[in-house]
Amino acid sequence: MMMYKGYTGKAEYDDEAEIFYGEVIGLRDVVTFRGTSVKEMQKSFKDSIDDYLAFCKRMNKAPDVPVSGKLILRIPPELHSYAAVTAKSEGVSLNSWVAEAVKDKLYLKDRI
Repeated sequence: MMMYKGYTGKAEYDDEAEIFYGEVIGLRDVVTFRGTSVKEMQKSFKDSIDDYLAFCKRMNKAPDVPVSGKLILRIPPELHSYAAVTAKSEGVSLNSWVAEAVKDKLYLKDRI
């Protein structure tokens, strides 16, 4: 996975064609990239995002954003209750508590 300006790219290698190719994931619009080397593919990824953002600006269109920061989560009521009680006992909101739990699980505690 590659990240640039909040967008994530997922790439694969085609043995037969001897190229790396990929797509920016999490968008309704289709943004692709490719290259014959890792360095070329990474540059193509960034250029594709810059081109996409410039295109949207020219068209006076808001670009798709990968995520909004809002997450609708369905969990069993018992788990919800445990989380709410634990958050309250720690003096934080349930939202903050869940965000920290996700960061911990993704090993991002010191990065975000």
